[in-house]
Amino acid sequence: MTMSPPAVTRTGLGADGSLASRWFAWSRRNAARIDAALAAVVTMLGLLGSLTTEEGLVAVVLAVGTTVPIAWRRSRPALSGFTIAVFAYAQLLLIGQPQLATIGVLFAAYGLAAYAHAWAARLGLVLGALGMGMYGYISTYEGAAPQARAANVLFAVVLITVVWTFGMIRRFRMSEVAGLTERARLLELEREQEMKLAAISERTRIAREMHDIVAHSLTVVIAQADGGRYAAAAHPDAAAEALSQISATGRQALSDMRALLAVLRESDQRDLASAPGINDIETLIEDVRRSGVTITLRQNGEPREISTGAGLTAYRIVQESLTNVLKHVGPMATASVTLEWGANALAIAIIDDGRGLAGILPKHDSAGQGVIGMQERAQLYGGSLHARPHDAGGFEVRAVLPYNPSR
Repeated sequence: MTMSPPAVTRTGLGADGSLASRWFAWSRRNAARIDAALAAVVTMLGLLGSLTTEEGLVAVVLAVGTTVPIAWRRSRPALSGFTIAVFAYAQLLLIGQPQLATIGVLFAAYGLAAYAHAWAARLGLVLGALGMGMYGYISTYEGAAPQARAANVLFAVVLITVVWTFGMIRRFRMSEVAGLTERARLLELEREQEMKLAAISERTRIAREMHDIVAHSLTVVIAQADGGRYAAAAHPDAAAEALSQISATGRQALSDMRALLAVLRESDQRDLASAPGINDIETLIEDVRRSGVTITLRQNGEPREISTGAGLTAYRIVQESLTNVLKHVGPMATASVTLEWGANALAIAIIDDGRGLAGILPKHDSAGQGVIGMQERAQLYGGSLHARPHDAGGFEVRAVLPYNPSR
């Protein structure tokens, strides 16, 4: 069993709502104000300390130069740090004793490590350690033992190094946060692109289904209606049979449309087990035969197991091809449907003779939406489809659907 992470509370506990995280977020929003206030406080302390020295105006100027640049330690870290370094070394040379304003050196070291370029951060550490070492050496009282002077120098160097290290930690944290932010942005863009591609794919799939349902059903209805109209006077029974077939075709189309629209209305995945498959091709052919087309079904080889999607694709290819026979050739045409169960793939061939009551052959110079849809369906399952005029007249559609497509 895995434990869920602790919930974020209003008391500041939790990874995302911790006091430290909120502080960093607030400090980023108010960085300029914080630095200005900090510079004002440190400058005031430095001025108070300089008033007690004998140098007077010189000490005041040096104190201001060592503390005021703290105000832009984030916006211009290199300029701020090195300005403070110049005034700190000047204070060391002109006064010779550490002043309260020397605390600005620590802020400069932190700012260079956290916000400046890498070369400026490294140079700042060298200058800071050298300067603080000199301050530690000259601030030792006269007559002190060499060990005490060395300890004072070591303390000053360690102090500036620790402050600089905290600045580097701050730099690494900001770099990590920036990297995570960029990664989140890229993931969001990737998610949006995937959603757009999924929407396009779904629209294409729905368009194919709509075309197959509407085109086939209306073609059968029109063919049955025309036949029933001509046979109404001489053969009332044939007209009644045509009306019955029109009713059955319309009901089936309505059922398919409702199932498709239900998928659009619901967000969850639906089990489309009722979708037609390879075993429904015989029923489809029987329906088209009632419209006056003579169709021969042949199956060669031992039927193999095929996926639901590939079975639906095979059904739609046969349906679209026979719909085109009704549409372009008309009743009294002759067609053949062959299912060749090979070792690795199912081959489908639909061939018509082009001799129907329509009187003329269709112009197949450019593939229509139906042929394009069939090709897209076949390619989706790793197969292929070719449609062209047949050598002996009429038209032929040949498709190959692998049993185990490489996806």
